Amino acid sequence: LALNPWDVVLCISGTIICCENAIVVVVIFYTPAFRAPMFLLIGSLATADLLAGLGLVLHFAFVYFVPSEAVSLLTVGLLVTSFTASVCSLLTITIDRYLSLYNALTYYSERTVTRTYIMLILTWGASICYGLLPVVGWNCLGEPSSCSIVRPLTKSHLLILSVSFLAVFAAMLQLYVQICRIVCRHAQQIAVQRHLLPSSHFVTTRKGIATLAVILGTFGSCWLPFAVYGLLGDCSSPALYTYATLLPATYNSMLNPVIYAFRNQEIQKVLWAVCCGCFSSSLPFRSRSPSDV
Repeated sequence: LALNPWDVVLCISGTIICCENAIVVVVIFYTPAFRAPMFLLIGSLATADLLAGLGLVLHFAFVYFVPSEAVSLLTVGLLVTSFTASVCSLLTITIDRYLSLYNALTYYSERTVTRTYIMLILTWGASICYGLLPVVGWNCLGEPSSCSIVRPLTKSHLLILSVSFLAVFAAMLQLYVQICRIVCRHAQQIAVQRHLLPSSHFVTTRKGIATLAVILGTFGSCWLPFAVYGLLGDCSSPALYTYATLLPATYNSMLNPVIYAFRNQEIQKVLWAVCCGCFSSSLPFRSRSPSDV
């Protein structure tokens, strides 16, 4: 096959995604202090994005060096599984943030740990099921006219994926609206108790809302174009549009470590310790707040 520049860019993106998320996975896995529910969810997100980056690299390698329909199904299945797990992990993190604010007094209980494991099982169980569908036979290799904008996924399969994403995005939007209300109410109560000026309450509230807007805006701008195009396009649509909407979706996996991991102060401490050569597996700290990741 002639080398497609878009495939090269996707492969480079996959390599960067692998490197970023591998750092997060290693740090969380090898640091016993990172066993809190929020770090488990961040680890799930990083693992999903790591597999997504690996899937992009493998897809490029197999398409140009080991072309095979069977291998193509496996790589597409891996990509569907990993990207679905990434999106669902973002939803679980949002749910965890909301519950950590709504039930702040009971957040550090055994019930939270149990809930976290249930969310992880549901996330990866649903993602694996979505990824196995093209492998077990729900593909368009035998009927090219039923292909979607992403071969060998069928139009109906991609339709389900797109609708599922839109449902997740709507749920995250609703949860973040509730989070903003709770943050504003808490900031106002703190300002009243500490006799702070109204300007202090306004600055704190604006900063929190701006952070949530960046998180949700990044997620939406990366995935919405591909989800909408997945609903409207078909096998006859130009491949250029597919690449142009799929590439921003991969950027979400590239930005997730920056937004959810590298901004966390506890993870920053470990990374700085590693860089300084004084890494300790028993760092004595506990996260200040489950909602600051």
